[in-house]
Amino acid sequence: MDILDEFDIKIIKELEKDGRMAYSAIATHLKISNTMVHQRINRLTEQGIITGIKPVINEKKVGYDWGSFTGITLNKDQDSNRIIEELKKIPEITECYYITGSFTLYVKIIAKDHEHMRSVLYEKIDTIPGIAKTDSIIELGCAFKRNISL
Repeated sequence: MDILDEFDIKIIKELEKDGRMAYSAIATHLKISNTMVHQRINRLTEQGIITGIKPVINEKKVGYDWGSFTGITLNKDQDSNRIIEELKKIPEITECYYITGSFTLYVKIIAKDHEHMRSVLYEKIDTIPGIAKTDSIIELGCAFKRNISL
């Protein structure tokens, strides 16, 4: 991966403010050509630095009041790819990480209420063959969430 230059960083910062901003508006603000903005964004996307421009949904505003961080212990760590494919099928799981320590995987789950959370944990996750156990911490609200500062 190439190192980001000052224009790449400025373009990314503009997109972070408003991902719907027109390329021409970014170009005007940064005093560079529209073509340069378009080419840079295409390159950053091709390199996987920008992985998409999408809305950030406030789960609580759409009825999902419960969140948890759940550690997953597997019977065999080599089953992780198959199990991850099964976890991807559960829409309430919004993030999944490989981790070190007591668990193999760590997931973020959102649910409408405690019954919905119980259902996700016991009827969806715990029934996946190869999962030995789960351990959840209930989330009480996000203090902040951000991208890495460039």
